[in-house]
Amino acid sequence: MKSRRQRTNDDDPLTQAIAPPTNESQHQRELRMRAEQEAQRISDAIDDELNRQRIADKRSPKPIKILLLGQSESGKSTTLKNFQIMHSPKAFRAEKAYWRGVIQINIVQSIHAILDLISRAHAASHSIITACQPSSSQHPFSPSAPSPPPSTVKDYPTITAEHLKLKMRLAPLFQVEAALIRKILPPSQLGLSDTAALHEVCINPNAGWKGAFNRLLSSAGNRESCDSVDMIDWADPDDPGVILHACAEDMKRLWMDPIIKRLMEAEKMRPEEMAGFYLDDLDRVTSPRYVPTDDDVLRARIKTLGVSEHRFVVRSGLLGTAMSHDWRVFDVGGHRSLIAAWAPYFDDMNAIIFLAPISCFDQVLQEDPSVNRLADSFLLWKTIVSHPLLKKTDLVLFLNKCDILRSKLESGIRLGDYITSYGNRPNDFESASMYLKKKFAALMKEHSGDRPFYCHFTSVTDMKSTALILQNVQDVIVRDNLKRSALMG
Repeated sequence: MKSRRQRTNDDDPLTQAIAPPTNESQHQRELRMRAEQEAQRISDAIDDELNRQRIADKRSPKPIKILLLGQSESGKSTTLKNFQIMHSPKAFRAEKAYWRGVIQINIVQSIHAILDLISRAHAASHSIITACQPSSSQHPFSPSAPSPPPSTVKDYPTITAEHLKLKMRLAPLFQVEAALIRKILPPSQLGLSDTAALHEVCINPNAGWKGAFNRLLSSAGNRESCDSVDMIDWADPDDPGVILHACAEDMKRLWMDPIIKRLMEAEKMRPEEMAGFYLDDLDRVTSPRYVPTDDDVLRARIKTLGVSEHRFVVRSGLLGTAMSHDWRVFDVGGHRSLIAAWAPYFDDMNAIIFLAPISCFDQVLQEDPSVNRLADSFLLWKTIVSHPLLKKTDLVLFLNKCDILRSKLESGIRLGDYITSYGNRPNDFESASMYLKKKFAALMKEHSGDRPFYCHFTSVTDMKSTALILQNVQDVIVRDNLKRSALMG
């Protein structure tokens, strides 16, 4: 009679799964035993390797950890690309085939936004005309429906029949947009952007989006052994570049049209100030065999969800010797809903590079139109400098998009109209930028004491100037890390 323990083991599904077959022959048993021994050998080897790696990690210097923070579209991902260009140039340039697809999406969505604006302007003018005319069933002298209040009717320029024809000729771009989104996003992420066409494409860096795109490029063998150009199937009739090239003249006509320019001014729509702007380069970026330049990739825009970790070997010349350090740079999404996810990464960080786009003083957050973007950067900076987990962390402030700020101020847009404390100070870049720097410095001093204030004026799409700034930042972080390790007096 079986004991209770034996009966329990007999009923246990795991025990049943690993039990040898009841009708197993001697030969089958020998094969099974050899297979189990080989599996155990492999398992032991993996355990040994993990232990060796653990011991090596304890003996080797701790990696330097950098966190990139800032609101959405502040330039975090562009700063990361600059790190990649500096420390992993071959890997960066091998990915240009991926970025070609992202740039094509950026082009199409810029055009799509303008076409959508044309539709709204045409509909608005049509509704005003309709409201002013009696309907066929209405007596000419009877009260008509009330016209829209003057405050709700925008002063749009007149959309002509030529504009509507142009819109129709550019309709194939919508299919290109959908096809590119399907290429770039893995199936698990398609739901994130498969809604309204103008919704921004979002990627989770840990979901293998580049791998998903790679599968739809040419099967050019080992990616690391071929140039990025070899991964583009130039003979593919379904390549999005074919339609982009065919629509290039109409896209240029749309972008250069004076009425469309006035329409965008009425809506305060300035695509040239946003990442992912290529409409001034349509001849080049829609050419039949277009491959992105480094500068093109820096300007490419794709929204990041979640946190991505990137590893680099950074060499510095401190102490008169060439030193190598393992760097881990973390890029986190800047959308307001993702800010709560920042805090877990504060612990054990060597430095935070905080990006504040100071050109956006006249803009509001896309996710909350009641909040000024520059005011939001001040609030985020205050949160960072006052956080208890960051008392010993180097904080480096990048006042970013200085090129756009200079252009705005020179065009006559006044900082004092949006930042009332600026008052009647000169509306030039030098005065405005120094004022904003002092405001950020004052917040740090008020909420974080007398810790060092590292601040740089940046335009992170400018590769050369950003490389110099990042080199300076790297040296500062390495020096402070050595001090903390008691290796340097």
